[in-house]
Amino acid sequence: MSKMKLALGAVVGMTVALPMMAFAAADQEAAMANPANWAGPRGQYNGQGYSTLNQINKSNIKSLKSAWTFSTGVNRGHEGSPLVINGVMYVHTAFPNNVYALDLNDNQKILWTYFPKQDPSVQAVLCCDNVSRGLGFGDGKIFLQQNDGMLVALDAKTGAKVWDVKNTDPKVGATNTNAPHVIKDKVLTGCSGAEFGVRCFIAAYNLKDGSLAWKAYSTGPDSEVLIGEDFNKANPHYNALSVYQDVNGGNKEGGSFKALTKDQLKYPEKELGTRTWLKPQAAGNGWEHGGGPVWGWFSYDPALNLAYYGTGNPSVWNPDVRPGDNKWAMTLFARDLDTGMAKWGYQLTPHDEWDYDSVNEVILWDHGKQKLATHFDRNGFAYTLDRRDGTLLVAAKMHPFVNWATHVDLATGVPQKDPRYSTHEDQETANICPAALGAKDEQPAAYSPKSGLFYVPLNHLCMRYEAVEAKYVAGQPWAGASLTMFPGPDGVMGGFMAWDGLKGQAKWYNREPYPVWGGALATAGNLVFYGTLDRWFKALDTRNGKLLWQFQVGSGVVGNAMPYAHHGKQYIGVYSGIGGWAGIALNQGLTQDSDGAGTAGAFRDLTKYNAAPGGGALNVFGL
Repeated sequence: MSKMKLALGAVVGMTVALPMMAFAAADQEAAMANPANWAGPRGQYNGQGYSTLNQINKSNIKSLKSAWTFSTGVNRGHEGSPLVINGVMYVHTAFPNNVYALDLNDNQKILWTYFPKQDPSVQAVLCCDNVSRGLGFGDGKIFLQQNDGMLVALDAKTGAKVWDVKNTDPKVGATNTNAPHVIKDKVLTGCSGAEFGVRCFIAAYNLKDGSLAWKAYSTGPDSEVLIGEDFNKANPHYNALSVYQDVNGGNKEGGSFKALTKDQLKYPEKELGTRTWLKPQAAGNGWEHGGGPVWGWFSYDPALNLAYYGTGNPSVWNPDVRPGDNKWAMTLFARDLDTGMAKWGYQLTPHDEWDYDSVNEVILWDHGKQKLATHFDRNGFAYTLDRRDGTLLVAAKMHPFVNWATHVDLATGVPQKDPRYSTHEDQETANICPAALGAKDEQPAAYSPKSGLFYVPLNHLCMRYEAVEAKYVAGQPWAGASLTMFPGPDGVMGGFMAWDGLKGQAKWYNREPYPVWGGALATAGNLVFYGTLDRWFKALDTRNGKLLWQFQVGSGVVGNAMPYAHHGKQYIGVYSGIGGWAGIALNQGLTQDSDGAGTAGAFRDLTKYNAAPGGGALNVFGL
C-alpha cells in the first residue's frame, strides 16, 4: 500500500515538473519530478514547501518516531534543510559551512565531506548569526554559498571543488547567509550587509563555469538595478517619485509621512534608485550605501521565465538621515531569468523606519486562471499579487496587533502610516508592533494545493525604538538605532496560522509561547510540520490546526521541515540548533535587555530549554 501511495505522488510531481523540462539542468529536472527527492531549498521552483508524499498522514501520525539523527559537529543555529537526491542526502552547517554527503542506502554513511577554510573573523561581520540557509543542486553539482562570500560548486558524487567565485567581500561588511538557488542554467545568490552600509544585489552565475551572467543592484541608477523601459508597465504608479508628503522637509517635520492619493502621485518616473534618497548620508549619496540586502528565498515561474525575490532594509536604521522612499529597498521584484531585467517591482514599506526586511519568500500558486504570488512580509501584512505584472490584489494584516500602519491602499499599494509609531533620531518610540524581527521572519511559510491554504510561522513581538546618530565607516557596523523587544499585547511571542491568500484572512490561528522560526512543510497527508524555539517539532491537521503529534528535539528549531522517501518509506527531517537573531544572545552569553539588538531581553526565558551553545543536529522521523 505504501509503495502505491508513493508512486501516486511521483505521478503528481511529474505533472508539475513537465513544463520545466526544456529549461533547467536535466538532472535537476529529473530529481524534482520524483517526490522521493527534495532537490531545492523549498523543493520545487514555486517555493510552496509542499510534498505530494502521503504515506505519513492523519491516520498514522501518532506512530511517527525517531528514525535516525546526525550530529553536524557545529554548535550553532541551523537554518534551511538538507537536500535529498536519488538516495544521497546533502547536509550543511552554520559557519564554517561544512557539507556532508550521506548514503541513505548504507545507514547514512558519509560519502564525502567539504570543510571550507574561512577566516573566523567573518563571523563578527555576519548579521544576524553565522547561519547558512541551504544548498543548491544541478548540472551534477552541489552549490554552497559560504558566509565569506565565496560561491562554491562541488561535484555531487565526490565533493571535489569544480569552481568557485567571490560573490561578496567581508572586508567592507558584505557577506552571505542565503541558500544558492539553481534555476535553469544559472545559480542565483544574494548579498547581506545592510547593517554595514553595503549596497546589495542579486547575482546570477552560469552553472558550467561560475562566470557572471548578470548582477542587479537593489539601489542606484536604473542601468545597475536593471530597470528598462517596460518596468511596471501595468502599474506605472509603482514608479512614483514619492508616495508620501513632506519628503523635501525631512521625516522629522510633520511626524510620519502622510500618504498621497493616486491622483496626487507623480508617475511614472525614472532613476528612482537614486532620486528617492534625498539627502547624503555620512559618506556619498545615500543610495551608495543603501542596503537592500538579498538573503532570502527565490522562486521561479518557467512559463513566464520570471524569478521572484524580495530586497531588505535600507541602510542605516536611522530614517532621518535618508528622507525619501528609498527605492528599491523593501521591494518585491520579478526579473527575467536570462537577462536579469526587472519586469516589475513593488515597494512594500517605502521609507522603512523599523528594519522590516522584505526578504521573505514569494510563493507561487494558481487559482483558476489567476497566476498569483503571495508574500508574508515582516511588516505584518500579507500580500497577494498577480505574478505576471505585479498588480496588487490583497494586502491584509496578519494579526490585529500590527499598528505602525492602519492599512494598505490597494489603489496605490501604499501603507497608511500611524504617526504615533514613526521613529526619529534621539526620540524613543514605544509600543511599535511588530518589532524589527517582523510579524514573520525569514523561515518560510508553506502552501498546500490540496487545502488551498498557506501555513505561516509568526512572531508576536513589539518594541521600543530610538534612532541614533551613526557615522559610516567601511567594514564597521552601521545600525543607527537602539531597540528593545517584548511580547505582544496578548502576552505570547509567537503563533502559527492557516491563511486564505485571496480573502486575506486567517482560517485558524494557534498561539505559541515563543516566535516560530521553524520553516513550514505541508504534505498530501493533510499535515503541516514546523519546529519551535523551545525544542518542539510538531505536526498539525491542515484543515483545523489541531495538534496531532509532537517530539522534543535537542535544541530550538530554526530549520525548515523537509520530506523524502527511501525504499518505499516516507520520512520527515528537520535541523535543530537554535540560532538566528534569537540565538545571538543565547549563544554568546549576552545579558542586557538591549544586547543582540534587543533579543537578550526578549528571549531570556529560552535558557530554560536551550543550553548555549545551541547545538546542531539533523533529526529524521519515520513510521
